[in-house]
Amino acid sequence: MIITKGARRSIRCALLLTALWAAVPGVGAAQAGDQALRVAIADRGGPREVRSFYAARPNQPLWIVGGHVSPAADKLLDLIASARLDGLDPDDYRPRALVSALEGAASGSPRALARAEAALTVSFVALARDMRRPRDVGVVYPDAVLRPRVPGVRELLMEAASAPSMADYLERIGWMNPLYAELRLAALANGAPGPGGVGEELTDREALRANLDRLRALPADLGRRYVLVDAASARLWMVADGRAQGTMRVVVGKTAEPTPLMAALIKYASLNPYWNLPPDLARSRIAAGALSQGPGFLTAKRYQVLSDWSDDARPVDPSTVDWQAVADGRIEARVRQLPGPGNAMGRVKFMFPNDKGVYLHDTPDKKLLKEDDRQFSAGCVRLEDAPRLGRWLTGRVLPIARARPEQRLDLPQPVPVYIVYRTIAVENGRLVSRPDFYGRDGGERRYAAR
Repeated sequence: MIITKGARRSIRCALLLTALWAAVPGVGAAQAGDQALRVAIADRGGPREVRSFYAARPNQPLWIVGGHVSPAADKLLDLIASARLDGLDPDDYRPRALVSALEGAASGSPRALARAEAALTVSFVALARDMRRPRDVGVVYPDAVLRPRVPGVRELLMEAASAPSMADYLERIGWMNPLYAELRLAALANGAPGPGGVGEELTDREALRANLDRLRALPADLGRRYVLVDAASARLWMVADGRAQGTMRVVVGKTAEPTPLMAALIKYASLNPYWNLPPDLARSRIAAGALSQGPGFLTAKRYQVLSDWSDDARPVDPSTVDWQAVADGRIEARVRQLPGPGNAMGRVKFMFPNDKGVYLHDTPDKKLLKEDDRQFSAGCVRLEDAPRLGRWLTGRVLPIARARPEQRLDLPQPVPVYIVYRTIAVENGRLVSRPDFYGRDGGERRYAAR
């Protein structure tokens, strides 16, 4: 007799469920003999990793406690009902079939309980993995370790099984990063579409979806310590063990040169840095100054021209440069500003090497930090209190006064920095709305600030 691949799959699922039913209190293997029911449950799509998970426990139910379906099942149904918040289709997770299985399990029948167990597990795996699958929203990942990934089925189930309470784990969306979970939960609490229908308070669902998509593009585990920069509010937080240990104002990119979304590792501080001007600024700012005021303009502003872009470039007399050609874009000049009180980088910059040339740095121009809207930079993040961030990152006072120019100070351990853009955020459990300076939400903003 030839056994088809589908039949082999059904037999394997049936054997798994026979063991599973036997693990339910008061259920023996002899009670698990309904082949038609086994095939029906097998058809629910239990993958090999699910079977592996149950075999490793061994065959201890995840959703059945004391012969009854646990409250975690209702939490899963709520998550499925509100899945449109995540850009997902609730029908993909078979909510009606789930409800039918749960209604059957209310009888206490071991086979019905096993059927509900299998259905809940398969739907949970599908939903959680889809929630973890990021959209392409333009986040830059200089360090591959911070790139989000979809967990394996067994990995996901083992993490859920290790939670002290499965119901609590689902309620706080424990497989997602805390920034995503916080916004999603607050959105539901403040009137977003949920199990009870469409709320009236939150009308800008497109902006909410955009914010959730940007947050789901971060890794699920943000790290024990990390720096969070929100370009929409122009503010930075230092976070450890899930709690903000400090915050400060920052200046971020202007609308024409927005600060990019990024997940990177801060690896070192550069003390008393040079400021290497981008070629466009050398063309527009330095060439214009040299043409109008003469090469002495560069000396007065502590700018230095270098021969090329290599590490061993040598200083060049600015009077020998054809500044008109630089202004016209026919040649490119490498210009840097020497360290000192007026240096645009200030006293220190914190480096997370990336091809966007973006970093966190001190600034001598503190007055801009007093503005309510702080979009003034060319993309980098200027810090209100760089020495304080340095102490938090390194555990020591930065030796800026004694440091030589561009002295590198490695962090004891790299610290993640997440540059996000939250035009809808959570403050004290309530949603707040911010202007979409960079036009990343799409559509018209209609949600009123609270």
